[in-house]
Amino acid sequence: MSLISQKLQAVQTSIQAAAGAVSRHPDSVALLAVSKTFGADEVMQAVAAGQRTFGENYLQEALDKIAAVDTALAAAQYAGVLLEWHFIGPIQSNKTRPIAEHFHWAHTVDREKIAQRLSMQRPPHLPPLNICLQVNISGEASKSGVAPSAVLDTARAVVGLPHLALRGLMVIPEPTEDEQKQRAAFRQTRELLQQLQSALSDHAAQLDTLSMGMSADMAAAIAEGATIVRVGSAIFGHRVKPE
Repeated sequence: MSLISQKLQAVQTSIQAAAGAVSRHPDSVALLAVSKTFGADEVMQAVAAGQRTFGENYLQEALDKIAAVDTALAAAQYAGVLLEWHFIGPIQSNKTRPIAEHFHWAHTVDREKIAQRLSMQRPPHLPPLNICLQVNISGEASKSGVAPSAVLDTARAVVGLPHLALRGLMVIPEPTEDEQKQRAAFRQTRELLQQLQSALSDHAAQLDTLSMGMSADMAAAIAEGATIVRVGSAIFGHRVKPE
């Protein structure tokens, strides 16, 4: 068993424990393995251990990696294995076309213009691109995201765009070791999603996603309803940010 396989198993055990502590079924929480700065070899080790969903922040690195992993999958004869790629980095206008063409999810949509471009540039032969609105839940000047007060208006503007499926909300709260403060931010996000489900009742069934929680605050996020947790270093090890 590889080290990555062992770490994946440990993270899954932690997810199961956190879900069980609040009487949630473990399958209600999906693990997104954040593979940014790691190569195709590490991704393939995770694939061999059963992981199928991967998150990437840096676009060109991700595009090269996706191509390399596709080649590796074919060479290794992983018949029928389909991976799901999630873009979780900042989205500028000049990045929307390759994201629309190569990813299954985009978690960091923070304005209507970006959603419109993703919609226009999504190839029609592909399924709708799943998107989350990134919410600046802690009001940090240094962070991207829709202000909580603007979430409903933004959601109304993008929910009907063709070739997109608005699935929910994504947050990266201000870091804190105080679990109650962690839970408060995640609780506010859950309540925002519930407001969207009520206001956009025709789309409520697809508004099912809370992308929130990383290694340091995963348990608090799961306690407050996270459906996707984004975990990187606990799986792949210490990372060095590209220059």
